[in-house]
Amino acid sequence: MPAAEQLTLPSKPILIGIAGCSGSGKTTLAQELARQLDATLFPLDLYYRDLSQFPLDMRDKRNFDHPDSLESELIIKHVRDLAAGKTIQRPVYDFSTHSRVAGAFEPVSPTKFILVEGILALHYAELHPLFDFSVYVDAPNEICLKRRIYRDMRERGRTKESVIAQFEATARPMADLYVVPSQHRASMVVAGTENLDWSIEQILRELNTRKLLS
Repeated sequence: MPAAEQLTLPSKPILIGIAGCSGSGKTTLAQELARQLDATLFPLDLYYRDLSQFPLDMRDKRNFDHPDSLESELIIKHVRDLAAGKTIQRPVYDFSTHSRVAGAFEPVSPTKFILVEGILALHYAELHPLFDFSVYVDAPNEICLKRRIYRDMRERGRTKESVIAQFEATARPMADLYVVPSQHRASMVVAGTENLDWSIEQILRELNTRKLLS
């Protein structure tokens, strides 16, 4: 085929997984990295299973830190679709009622970089082969709890007491079982207590070394 007639295929999106315990600072890091890379941000938190079939006063007693609390099948399908260059219809989740907004979806199209962010981003085995690079954000439990209290009271309509109770009952033990062990799958580990700009600089330097920025 003459050169003038050849089709230029779009390059495959570069997928980056970002994991860490709840409150470690991974979301803040992912948002800033997405801004600098002009990336599509894919938060796993939007894929909690719909609990609208349960009474409202029973929903917040569910274990939201276990892998089964997320609709992993849909997560894997959507990440694969984005990796293949397809636009997805992402569900809209209402954290105050622990339910999905019925009939509401957000179209998300892939860009050159796709950041898959969540406490379990490095847990699901089906996602591992899709990542070109991955980051684990490490932070001590006391810092994670303090940040989680601030976030959940401000953004998710929770009380301080309920956040602490959930942290001790499920968040900490589930993190020990499923989140912390996933850090050995990460391409690199950064400290969630370090300056954000320094962490971003380390990640960008490593991406450049691996020729993922060109």
